[in-house]
Amino acid sequence: MIFQAVGDGRPYPDHGYETVGQWAEVPPRQVRLEQLVTTKRTLDLDALLADDSTFFGDLFAHVVSWRGQLYLEDGLHRAVRAALHQRQVLHARVLALPD
Repeated sequence: MIFQAVGDGRPYPDHGYETVGQWAEVPPRQVRLEQLVTTKRTLDLDALLADDSTFFGDLFAHVVSWRGQLYLEDGLHRAVRAALHQRQVLHARVLALPD
């Protein structure tokens, strides 16, 4: 299994981070794919296969840490690409929310 679980939606409260600039304030770090719970059940193949999928966005995935879980909020295509390349970690910005 690639991820800890496949979720459908964001179970954590709204954090207010909407723009790339806001997320840029969160330093990136490595997270293990097997620790992530996705917030999307489907993957857009165009995003997965696009050469410039991060051209207008953040280079790092966005992860929310809440109640002991790591939720992959944005960057599912990056995580799947990492798994297809046999990598077990992903560079992501991890926003910690209070419990």
